[in-house]
Amino acid sequence: MDSLNKRANNCFKIALPLLLAAVLSACGAEEEVKEEEKYAVPVETTTVIQGDVSSFYSTTATLEAPQEANVVTRISGLIESINVEEGDRVTKGQLLAVIDAKRQRFELARSQAEVEIIEQELNRLKKMSNKEFFSADSMAKLEYNLQAAIAKRDLAALQVQESMVRSPIDGVIATRFVKAGNMAKEFDELFYVVNQDELYGIVHLPEQQLQSLRLGQDAQLFANSFANEHTAKTVHAKVLRISPVVDAQSGTFKVTLSVPNQNATLKAGMFTRVELRYDTHNNVITVPYNAVVNQDNEFALYVIDGDNANRRAVSLGYREADTVEIVAGIEPGEQIVIRGHQNLKDQSLVEVIGSLDLASATK
Repeated sequence: MDSLNKRANNCFKIALPLLLAAVLSACGAEEEVKEEEKYAVPVETTTVIQGDVSSFYSTTATLEAPQEANVVTRISGLIESINVEEGDRVTKGQLLAVIDAKRQRFELARSQAEVEIIEQELNRLKKMSNKEFFSADSMAKLEYNLQAAIAKRDLAALQVQESMVRSPIDGVIATRFVKAGNMAKEFDELFYVVNQDELYGIVHLPEQQLQSLRLGQDAQLFANSFANEHTAKTVHAKVLRISPVVDAQSGTFKVTLSVPNQNATLKAGMFTRVELRYDTHNNVITVPYNAVVNQDNEFALYVIDGDNANRRAVSLGYREADTVEIVAGIEPGEQIVIRGHQNLKDQSLVEVIGSLDLASATK
């Protein structure tokens, strides 16, 4: 009996380690599965497409009005009426204000009378049959007096005309400096008129950019009044003038942009951001810029291959906003990671939780 019990104990001692090993092995396998599941990194992907990408140079510009005028009075007098207000659109020659010109009208009438008197005297002398009663010098003096009287009359007529203050250009009344009833002196400023249908964007660029610019080149403007460049309407401009002279102190040259502004979105004096478009690559491979991994100036993308993400080196071309051109390293139609790649390594196990269709999004 003791021999039987001893044999049973020995069997138990042998079986117990085997049982424990089996249990531990099963637990290890289960933990390994869980560990694999744990390290399946969730990512979002998109399909590589082809599109157009442009090369830009970003800078800033100040907007100026190509046509502006300070309207002044040419005579002194009481301002009888103001016919426009700030913000009113006016045309060239439109009446803006009227200045009292009673004195000028009286002077015009007197000058006209002098002219008529001298003309009558000259006509009388010319009709006389006996020329001995007047000398040639007297006739010449009358001719001179007539010309002087005509000039004086014309000046008086001009002053009467200048009492009607008119706009010298098409534009908008930006500022009104006086009110009806004010006394205006000669050359006092009455109005500031500006034409903003077209604006000039003044840009100063480094001399290295001189060879890249050409007349008529496209540019895009984004003003501070816009919410941001993505939601606001882009204003398209063109290079109008390029200065051939580089400033020796700043090392820059002046570029003038022609900026259409028919809807009056922009205002003279605004500070804007400018992007000058140098070149465009058409129908090239493009990806979102945030999908590119930059490590030690080496660029890469994570490309989906089954349940794994393979790290692949790529070469970049032009970048436009959030899109970048891929010169080499990937083909259209491949799936790449656009979110979640910060936690990836080459051959990482991934779980695709979302996919962005760039082809539909860009239409």
